[in-house]
Amino acid sequence: MTLTELPFRATTAQACHWLAQQTGTSWTLARMIENGLIPYVWLDYDADYPALFGDANGGYPAPIFFEGDTRRLAAGSEDVLITITKDVYRIVTQLKPPGFRRALHELRFLKKDLERLASKLKREAQLESEPESEPVSIETAQESQIGINKEQVLMAFSGLVKIDLEQALGSGGGIFGDDGARVKGSAKRAKNKAVWNPITLALGLNDVYRVPMPHLKRAFNVHDFLHAWATEWNYTLALLGK
Repeated sequence: MTLTELPFRATTAQACHWLAQQTGTSWTLARMIENGLIPYVWLDYDADYPALFGDANGGYPAPIFFEGDTRRLAAGSEDVLITITKDVYRIVTQLKPPGFRRALHELRFLKKDLERLASKLKREAQLESEPESEPVSIETAQESQIGINKEQVLMAFSGLVKIDLEQALGSGGGIFGDDGARVKGSAKRAKNKAVWNPITLALGLNDVYRVPMPHLKRAFNVHDFLHAWATEWNYTLALLGK
């Protein structure tokens, strides 16, 4: 399969075959999920969920990104269970129990996500083959990227910890306070303007709450709002030997 033959929404088999051609290694659904790829399923309009579909009365592709749902898929489940997804307006929505079930063959992967992962893996392979090369300089984050807001923090990390992360963020204590992950001075004018450095936060979650590093790495691959931090995140991990 050539690059031009990769469809806009690829099946699991198509995605694995294309990645195998790009990387020279075999791929499975579990490996794609572990590398941060988000599977989607098409949801036909359901009158029981009018807010979920909005104006998309014909349906829309819903992402499967919640840790519990993706972990189930990676473990080899016989079908797809979606308990949390994003609505047609990309707002995170928790579905009424027991959630939506779909067949495995309905999973799709976006062409742009597959291409981005292939490019990332090729860059990493090139760096590994050039151990004597100079370290890549890290560009200073723009002011608009000094941190992520509370909603984004909860979206990325709340599913990884057993504590009430929302309460911890509001308490201002420990690794979540001004001396830790919260960007100092970001809440001076209004509490809802507070932002957190996701790298400091992720490292703290690993150190204090023993969140596995692979889960944190996946968060930086999965969530669009963390992509701007990915280079600095990977560089930090390299420095720490993680």
